[in-house]
Amino acid sequence: MTAGSRIVAMGHYQPSRVITNDDLAKIVDTNDAWIRDRVGIAERRIADAESVADMATSAAEKALASSGLTAADIDMVVVATCSSIDRCPNVATRVAARLGVTAPAAFDLNTACSGFSYALATADHAMRAGAARNAIVIGAEKLSDVVDWTDRTTAVLFADGAGAAVVSAVADGEQPGVGPVLWGSAPEKGDVLKIEGWHPYIKQEGQAVFRWATTALAPFALQACERAGIQPSELAAFVPHQANTRIIDGIVKRLGLGPDVVIAKDLIESGNTSAASVPLALSKLVERREVPAGAPVLLFGFGGGLTYAGQVVRCP
Repeated sequence: MTAGSRIVAMGHYQPSRVITNDDLAKIVDTNDAWIRDRVGIAERRIADAESVADMATSAAEKALASSGLTAADIDMVVVATCSSIDRCPNVATRVAARLGVTAPAAFDLNTACSGFSYALATADHAMRAGAARNAIVIGAEKLSDVVDWTDRTTAVLFADGAGAAVVSAVADGEQPGVGPVLWGSAPEKGDVLKIEGWHPYIKQEGQAVFRWATTALAPFALQACERAGIQPSELAAFVPHQANTRIIDGIVKRLGLGPDVVIAKDLIESGNTSAASVPLALSKLVERREVPAGAPVLLFGFGGGLTYAGQVVRCP
């Protein structure tokens, strides 16, 4: 058993094909100004031949290469996804096989857009219990497989990509770098965002999701800070699920975050990538060195289910 865990390194992957708002305007009745005003997205990346496992593996390879560890050190692989078409084998085992990880605990987790925070907390709990030492935690989505490209309410939102973290148990006497999770759900509202059936499309009651996100979530984000013993004013960065700039701005305002706090808005260039959005955005902040190593960062995912989860982590 250990006192907890920390994120050692991050990595991300996005497909090369870019779809702009002007591109979408040729397919559905929309335009660049409408999309930017409503959700804040300018462009998104869409996969062609890449699968969820392909993108997850690419992100994991980059994180592992930056971590100073090797595949032989990894004993757990967790993948958060809601868009993998294959039910078995799971994405985690495919990633492990491609990385050369031998005999890990390997499982997928589906809480949609909050998935990475759920997966990170699960890995952290395993390390606190002594069931793992080094894990790769991944959020990966190919939402283009389940988008109805004739439905302008969803076609403008969703995209593909993956983000990954290498997470390690802390040494004796070392302070944990992953704070206690605040997680939960509002299952009675679950039908407002769904991907159902054998040939599914994403269906979303946008106004219902927006009302829930803008009214219910800020107190939960605040509780995540409280559980870590951190005041919002002490945060160096806030990395929320990349759903909508107006939702993000509303939570930022209610948390009272000042101008010195870096606010991740990767959705402008990446769209909504569900479980991939938080690690993708965090990985970019780390890559660009926008947040100092060791600084406190609030991660907060929310979405389908309706589920939410967040924790304060120390930036790798």
